[in-house]
Amino acid sequence: MVSITDKPGLDGVVAAVKQAPGRGLPPVHLWNPAHSGEIDIVIKRDGRWFHEGAVIGREAMVRLFSTILRKDPDGFWLVTPVEKLRISVEDAPFIAVRVDRDGDKLRFLTNVGDEVVADADHPIRVEVSADGEPRPYLRVRGGLEALISRAVFYELVEMAEDRDTPEGLRLAIESGGVWFALGPAEAAGA
Repeated sequence: MVSITDKPGLDGVVAAVKQAPGRGLPPVHLWNPAHSGEIDIVIKRDGRWFHEGAVIGREAMVRLFSTILRKDPDGFWLVTPVEKLRISVEDAPFIAVRVDRDGDKLRFLTNVGDEVVADADHPIRVEVSADGEPRPYLRVRGGLEALISRAVFYELVEMAEDRDTPEGLRLAIESGGVWFALGPAEAAGA
């Protein structure tokens, strides 16, 4: 049997993840491997993953890598028990591609299959880009966020209501007992 440490780069990461025990997400927050380096993987703004300039076309491979993704203060990393490889992320590593109202909760689905309910631990935040466009995000896990797709954001705006806040009248939406501001109330009517 070939040791995981004998396989360089991408093949080593794949082998290590496949050997990780159990189901669900691996405990990447507990792994602090001695070996670290870089790998030519880029997650583009549109959520596509590239390796050495080519799209990673296998959805199962992208989902597999997404489970070992970690954000540290010094960047984004693919982490296994034996290796930590820096990757590049142009914006958020995930895209929220669907939202469903489930009672008093908003349940989101990401492009890599994560299901996340917006709440105090998984807040929605909205930045405004230099061109004035909203850039909405949802915390998925750890320091990892999903950019909320434009179509999903429009659905949120349709469900939202005006709320009086210390910053003035805001368009806001509730999920999991928490209100999230989407933007100024007058912007929705424009």
